[in-house]
Amino acid sequence: MRRLRFEEGADVAQDIRDKYAFDGDLLALFSENKGEVVHKWHHYIPIYDRYFSQFRGGKVRFLEIGVNKGGSLQMWRSYFGQDATVFGIDINPDCAKFDGEAGQVRIGSQADPEFLNKVVDEMGGVDVVLDDGSHKMEHVRASLEILFPRLAENGIYMIEDLHTAYFPKYGGGYRSGDNFFRYVRELIDDMHRWYHRKGLRHPDLGGQVSGLHIHDSITVIEKQPVHRPTHSRVG
Repeated sequence: MRRLRFEEGADVAQDIRDKYAFDGDLLALFSENKGEVVHKWHHYIPIYDRYFSQFRGGKVRFLEIGVNKGGSLQMWRSYFGQDATVFGIDINPDCAKFDGEAGQVRIGSQADPEFLNKVVDEMGGVDVVLDDGSHKMEHVRASLEILFPRLAENGIYMIEDLHTAYFPKYGGGYRSGDNFFRYVRELIDDMHRWYHRKGLRHPDLGGQVSGLHIHDSITVIEKQPVHRPTHSRVG
């Protein structure tokens, strides 16, 4: 991915402003960061704000899968505010050193149901999940199937770095049946179950997905009450 790396020393903030017409608070939190390292693709910043801004300043319960260098949790703490419950999980035990700084850090696998459910219980529930973990197809799917049923009503589940869906070393591939975007297509079919006779492929998820958005390397899944659609002729 070196060919897509931004020029070192160039103006990160200006690049995001120019390309994406975005100049919100999150831009400053990212581009002016002087603390622990935060590594993000530039086009993610306005996407984050589009979906997460509704939760700012409240008692949102935010879970990030993947702690890495610790800087991301600091960014989210500043973004959501002091009333937010911020947790991060990582399989690397070295990440425990960030526990208690900007949020709580727990060590375990993103594919372990017992571990994930224990974390959500400790959080008192979860409103937003950001999967920035291993980016491996089997792990992305496992986390989603464990955590989405636990997601609060009107919650957001975001998975990033899904360009790995095209990389064999992450369990994906352009024509691979394990490419996560094939799974997304099945969720789309479940959303439209009213119009076909194939039933739900993923009943624990598909029956609760109210919206599904695809951006470059990002999938956003919204959870709201889903009602049988009806139509009327008026006038």
